[in-house]
Amino acid sequence: MPSANNVKPSPSSPHSLAVGLAIVIAWGLNFPLQKALLTAMQPEGFLFLRFALMPLLVTGLLLQRYGLHWPRVSRRDAWALARLGLLGQGLHLALSSYGIHFSTPFSSSVLLACGPVFTLLILRAYGVERLQRAQLLGIAVAAAGALLFMSDKLLAADWRASGGDAVLLLAAAMFSYYTVAAKPLIERLGAVLVMCYASLAATLPVLIYAGPKAARVNWAAVSPLLWLGAAWAIVCIGFITWLAWGWVNAQRGVARTAPLIYLMPPIAGLAAWASTGEQFGAIKLLGAAITLSGVALAQFAPQGKR
Repeated sequence: MPSANNVKPSPSSPHSLAVGLAIVIAWGLNFPLQKALLTAMQPEGFLFLRFALMPLLVTGLLLQRYGLHWPRVSRRDAWALARLGLLGQGLHLALSSYGIHFSTPFSSSVLLACGPVFTLLILRAYGVERLQRAQLLGIAVAAAGALLFMSDKLLAADWRASGGDAVLLLAAAMFSYYTVAAKPLIERLGAVLVMCYASLAATLPVLIYAGPKAARVNWAAVSPLLWLGAAWAIVCIGFITWLAWGWVNAQRGVARTAPLIYLMPPIAGLAAWASTGEQFGAIKLLGAAITLSGVALAQFAPQGKR
């Protein structure tokens, strides 16, 4: 999830809000599909498939934009892009896959929406921002809401699901690291180049890690419908919608676009209820509402710069 910053938006397209809403709806609907894919392929199988296909998409985009003359980067930026790819893409996506696999679609959507809280904490650790009282209150409210949200699993000693939720929070933190670390690189190199080079940097390590277990997946048992779903999840959700989201941010500005993210958990919850019968008790719904309220308060409260 992007964090609010002082990016000046370009003149807004009349279609940008509709595109933004369509993206968030697609992301919310993707959580039950992702759960089904991870069940059929196991996290390692899906990771291997994603990182085997993503370089083809990235290479196609680079060729379309730059031809055979891809921009060169300095050694310092190359190392920064490698770290960004390994931690912000490779580790983030691996943790997200394991978390969604062990948790539920609705839980995954709520906990991954906690990214702005981690972004603020990382910016504070880097000395970029001084957290204001309202932001600290928002962080505390979000933490309390997350504990309440996970309380049913913790009290039931469901360590598999609780562990999945904890992994999802760590995945949100990794994406927040990506958000913060990518900003200076994007300012120098451009968003497309950073995304493409970071993705290429993560490809080989993830393929080496996931390959042995992916080889043991019974790929023949994966139904044609799930293969179609995998293509949708990798090409449309993992590639096209993120490029489109960057365009929406440029059109509307991050501060006006970020609130759309808070529509994602309700959409994911409705999709999970309709497709898998996932049930939500009053405590879980209250915990989700408190968590998202705290995240929103922390994200949109006035920020203090150092």
